[in-house]
Amino acid sequence: MTTIRGAAAITGAASGIGRALAIELAQRGCDLALADRDEAGLKALAAEIGRDRKVSLHRVDVGEAGDIAQFASEATSTHPALGIVVNNAGVALMGSFEEIDQAQMDWLFDINFWGVVHGTRAFLPHLKTRGEAHIVNLSSIFGIIAPPGQSAYAAAKFAVRGFSESVRHELAVAGSPVRLSIVHPGGVSTAIARNARTGVGVTDNARRAQSIERFENAAKTTPKDAALRIIRGIEKNEPRILIGNDARFMDLLQRFRPGTYWAPLQRQLEKMAKGTEK
Repeated sequence: MTTIRGAAAITGAASGIGRALAIELAQRGCDLALADRDEAGLKALAAEIGRDRKVSLHRVDVGEAGDIAQFASEATSTHPALGIVVNNAGVALMGSFEEIDQAQMDWLFDINFWGVVHGTRAFLPHLKTRGEAHIVNLSSIFGIIAPPGQSAYAAAKFAVRGFSESVRHELAVAGSPVRLSIVHPGGVSTAIARNARTGVGVTDNARRAQSIERFENAAKTTPKDAALRIIRGIEKNEPRILIGNDARFMDLLQRFRPGTYWAPLQRQLEKMAKGTEK
């Protein structure tokens, strides 16, 4: 069982799950190294946390490996007791495979997949020196199921899952003090859909508006509840952390119907989006 103590590093900390997680960890006595491109958001978060905790702020673009390496160096120097790393930052891209170009897919992978890989690589040498430590990598329920219109996002989140599971097994075989959890959130009420980029081939603005509305109607879990679930998963050293009833349902469905889950899942998602789920 992992003890929440020392300090934690969080990417994508200025909003959504990252922000909520920073607040909850601070309340449990953690000092914080907070990273985001949104410097104003980081400053507002630090002001809310207050001076009871040592908080360092870092402007980081996780799509840039150099930014992450510098973040790890500065964070571990400022917080020598740092023992938790949360690779949380992520983006979304709307459009079918044929509607997004390669540059857009590369952009998403640089953040959602390579950001996790570089974050894990940059912090791991320090974490291995701690008596106990924990890496938390954010995948998605779309790292377990892959709906249409999410080819780039699902590919990156499946990749996060595969990478993280393999590294976790390597750490276990080596008897490392570092534990690793993979997080698969369902619909969490963040701005990720509203902030999503649109594929170059998407010309229907009404479809974008409908997609945002459907996500926001279906996203039942609050960022705070997601953060609390992640903290509980860290404390219990859970290898896989599912967030939300929707994520648990989708995970179960694909286990029973691994090749044919989409038809029944589509019907259920339509009910959830309309708020008619029973």
